[in-house]
Amino acid sequence: MHTSHIHSFSTGMKARLGRLLICATLVMGALQMTAPLLCAQTPEGTEAPKVRVEQSSLWDEIKHGGWVMIPIGVCSVALIWLTVDSWMRCSKNRLAPDAHVAGVRDLFRLGDYVGAYQFCKNNPSPFCDVSRVSLSFVGDGQQATEDAMASELHRASSQIQTRINYLSVLGVCTPMIGLVGTVTGMIKAFKVLGNEGIGDPSKLSAAIGEVLVATAAGLFIAIPAFFFFYMLRNRLLGTMHYLTDAVVSLFRKMPFDHLKDCHVGEEEFFAAIPNWVGGEEVDHPVAA
Repeated sequence: MHTSHIHSFSTGMKARLGRLLICATLVMGALQMTAPLLCAQTPEGTEAPKVRVEQSSLWDEIKHGGWVMIPIGVCSVALIWLTVDSWMRCSKNRLAPDAHVAGVRDLFRLGDYVGAYQFCKNNPSPFCDVSRVSLSFVGDGQQATEDAMASELHRASSQIQTRINYLSVLGVCTPMIGLVGTVTGMIKAFKVLGNEGIGDPSKLSAAIGEVLVATAAGLFIAIPAFFFFYMLRNRLLGTMHYLTDAVVSLFRKMPFDHLKDCHVGEEEFFAAIPNWVGGEEVDHPVAA
């Protein structure tokens, strides 16, 4: 169920990105149609003015992109932070530290399940959390223990997968933000063209430059976001397999018959025998 949800989510993102690329292509086609207006020939007998090309810095290009560069800059910072944070969370040493695995295994070999529970409680990690929750259900039988183990493994995976999914959100949103800058830049370009014609090409080129910078900046963030999304998702799948094998190996040949009705953990049980059992019968009102 979890894999199919990720597959459908990725398919939807690819479709939305395809529509965005089609819109960007249409906008670039409109720019190419208006380009000949800027290349009008000068009257005969006059020499075309020489154009001086000025070198601009990266900061100048960012400022040239307009106001949309601010949210795109925020998305770029979020991209770096999510990538580094998710990479660290997906590591084997973070999910199942060797010291934790070795300590729990030694206590299982001795049959000290209460000690193993306390060890897991005092050393929090995804491996210890799954082992601790599973130990608290051993008194309820093998099926209840396996269900609790699977539920806790899914929870640990979902916590990390949620952070990784934000990378795909950035991959979808940043081209849309760039497309907003493209639309606003085109509005400025055609407004200048309608008010002043091609008398002052510098104003028209500035508006067109805002279109190109905003579109390029959005794609510059979206492409790495999708790349890191798929890379970290595959890395998480590999480390979750390692974590699952480490936990499952602990509970193989678990003597559930000897642990029946034993309470290993410290969780409080809220369910009790009904208060009318073993005491005086109490008349309860019956709804009409």
